[in-house]
Amino acid sequence: MNDYSIITENLTCSFGDLLAVDHINLQVPAGIVFGFLGQNGAGKTTTIRMLLGLLEQSEGEARVLGFDIRNQGQEIRENTGALMEHNGLYERMTALENLEYFARIYRLSQVERKKRIEELLTHLSLWDRRNDFVSTWSKGMRQKLAVARSMLHHPRLVILDEPTSGLDPLAAIELREDLLSLKEKEGTTIFLNTHNLPEAEKLCNLVGIIHHGRLLTVAPPRELVMKDTGPVLQIVGNSFPHELLNQIEQHPAVLSVELVENVLHIRLKDKKAANELIALVAQSGAEIETINHGAADLEDVFVKLVQGEEQ
Repeated sequence: MNDYSIITENLTCSFGDLLAVDHINLQVPAGIVFGFLGQNGAGKTTTIRMLLGLLEQSEGEARVLGFDIRNQGQEIRENTGALMEHNGLYERMTALENLEYFARIYRLSQVERKKRIEELLTHLSLWDRRNDFVSTWSKGMRQKLAVARSMLHHPRLVILDEPTSGLDPLAAIELREDLLSLKEKEGTTIFLNTHNLPEAEKLCNLVGIIHHGRLLTVAPPRELVMKDTGPVLQIVGNSFPHELLNQIEQHPAVLSVELVENVLHIRLKDKKAANELIALVAQSGAEIETINHGAADLEDVFVKLVQGEEQ
């Protein structure tokens, strides 16, 4: 088995004067959860369409599961599961009928179909509802069924486009747990296209951050957080003077400061400076309600990288 599920070399896509994907170099090891992170319009979906052989690249090369995206798109799609923006389900059919239909498309034998459908629906806690019409299900259950659809043919790679978008928090947590469990059980590589940074931090072994078509970095989430950010001080309050932000920004222990609504976010080089900065805020006349000390997270890294590109 190839050590990498996806390898790209200077992968590029242009639409006229618009450079949607800009010379991306990426290696995704087999058997991991990879998070492809970026804002809407960053180039995530365009990249996925090229990787699936649905959109021809303008420049560069890529291999998915060892197949060339330029002329082996059919082989890629036969060995890959995909859950894009639309879940692909037929709501006037039962769960069982849906999976039976797609299993036939994947040319699974009758014995294979029966075994695989029961296996997936049981694993996803949907077996008892197999004869219900999909239209009667919650969105979380429909997303689970869509994941089962994408996994029917034992794909070596599954590409998921915002799989928990629009789900309530409990349904999203449950789906994340199911995805991890399936990944461990099946050994499948999961390519997760998302702008949900807390979700990526929980799920992914490796993440890549894309902005305006450019791949800014690729690393494990924890490594990014440890390398690129320091401790975080959050001060919730009111009446923060404008000149206070300039004073804080000029402090030698401060990496960055940002006021979002009524929360002052301060990233530090050294957490020992926190008390001094709190005193500075108090002396400015600001009304302090609460003070939170914590570590940086992937969202802090993302903001820092994207803001750096904008400057």
